Amino acid sequence: MSTDRRTLLADAAIAVLAESGIRGLTHRAVDRTANLPPGTTSAYYRTRQALLTALVRRLVALDQAELQEIGERTPVPRHAEELVAGIAGFVERRLTGEGRRRSLARYACALESVRHPELREILVARENAGRQVVQDFLTAQGLPDSEDRTVTLLTCVDGLVFDRLVSGGSVSEREIRGLVMATLR
Repeated sequence: MSTDRRTLLADAAIAVLAESGIRGLTHRAVDRTANLPPGTTSAYYRTRQALLTALVRRLVALDQAELQEIGERTPVPRHAEELVAGIAGFVERRLTGEGRRRSLARYACALESVRHPELREILVARENAGRQVVQDFLTAQGLPDSEDRTVTLLTCVDGLVFDRLVSGGSVSEREIRGLVMATLR
């Protein structure tokens, strides 16, 4: 079976999930979104759970690649305002375009993982260069618990993204600055 076809189907499944929610994620809907003949998705992913697992794996791979790339091209911020600007740019990407689609799918998968622990194992937060830039900044500020503070800061940022996906609007730099300053205290 073609890896490219599997990737196409997983990407289509992400789009269906973001657009139609977990109840709308069907083999037929993925076939339609991928512009493939009926039955194609079920030939590659026999069960809904297999499709959902493939979707989650692809989602994590895309997110990790994005975070790795961001971290590799971003120097460690020299001061808090640089960190605020970097996080603001990241949040904007998560709330618009393809980033919004992946964010919606990610949160739907997170909720689904409550009933399917195998998905939770795939979704668990991973180390990446983007996360490391934040931790290196906090370490450079002389914070001995920079790893824990990094997790807390990024979890709070994630919460703001979730809130704006649900309620609408954007995340202001003021809000991000408040989180960064609280992290530095």
